[in-house]
Amino acid sequence: MFILKNLVNPVNNYAEMKEFSETLAHAKTLPTVRLSDRAICDFELLATGAFSPLDRFMGKHDYDRVVAEMRLDDGHLLDRGFWKQVEHPELGRISVYAQGGDYHKTVKKALKALARFIIEQVPSELKVFVDTAPVMEKPIAQAAGIGWQGKHTNLVSREHGSWLFLGIILTSLDLTPDSPGNEGQHCGSCTRCLEACPTNAFIGPHRIDARRCISYLTIEHDGPIPAELRVGMGNRIYGCDDCLAVCPWNRFADAAAANRAFLPRAELAAPRLADLLKLDDAAFREMFAGSPIKRIGRNRMIRNCLIAAGNSRDPGMADAIRPHLVDADPVLVEAAQWALGQLGVRSEKMQAAGSMSPPVGRRVSTCVTFSVPEPPDG
Repeated sequence: MFILKNLVNPVNNYAEMKEFSETLAHAKTLPTVRLSDRAICDFELLATGAFSPLDRFMGKHDYDRVVAEMRLDDGHLLDRGFWKQVEHPELGRISVYAQGGDYHKTVKKALKALARFIIEQVPSELKVFVDTAPVMEKPIAQAAGIGWQGKHTNLVSREHGSWLFLGIILTSLDLTPDSPGNEGQHCGSCTRCLEACPTNAFIGPHRIDARRCISYLTIEHDGPIPAELRVGMGNRIYGCDDCLAVCPWNRFADAAAANRAFLPRAELAAPRLADLLKLDDAAFREMFAGSPIKRIGRNRMIRNCLIAAGNSRDPGMADAIRPHLVDADPVLVEAAQWALGQLGVRSEKMQAAGSMSPPVGRRVSTCVTFSVPEPPDG
């Protein structure tokens, strides 16, 4: 589908740009391209304090925007082991988008092809971003009319549901924007996504406290997972799909447009926690080569797996947990202690590890808590 509006610059070859974008869409490389001229930051939400440290860097930009969407096929959700992971706590649940190739590389490759074409037609300045800079993709995509931000704060598309990727080209060209979408435009009275959150991260419709979101906790958060959120994580070890998976709009997604780069790798569809807990740094890098998961590093993945093992209710997991009682990282030592405690397993090694002090210069608390700020009146 071609939705790129004309460039105001008179040297633009609109017909050729349309043909090129249609070629990308036909190849399932860039199904949707739309334009926005808005610089957006939700300063009202930032004022409540309900944001992750990463959000502090969000700001305004002085460029027009080309927002491109690449859809993740909802039709393969069951094949990706989603429900198998839900029903078997001894398996780790990895977000659907991360079970295949690295979306950063796949989407950026397509965007760069479009960017090169734009420069060939109209010499200009531009930059390509795929979740690699403090650019607020979702509100910009809504302003460009790709879809609307649902009550779960993620983008929802009439054509592609909640399963999609966003990429952005910032350009100095003067562009005619597409018609914007509206927040919650087609959500109606539905609250499935708000009710599905395992850690109650939603302050209300369209408002999320990122510090309680499992995706943030398992991917971006460094250090111990707050104690009061651990049980809610279940066996989720990288990201969380719950609020996306329950969206009714997914049923209207056209499964024929799947990009094969995102098909799941067998070892990531339903990995065994016990196997993941055995990974050293070299094995971790080998297993997750070419995956977005590699970015979080071995220790953060082991931390997540220890929390999941503690939630498994399987005392048989203890053998996989115990080696981490003497890990060099005190965060992992504490997570291992917590996991064994959840399973009701005690040992001399655990007691000895519990009496050890963390290495100098590194501190870890066995109970990490924070208060969630109340949203402002009105």
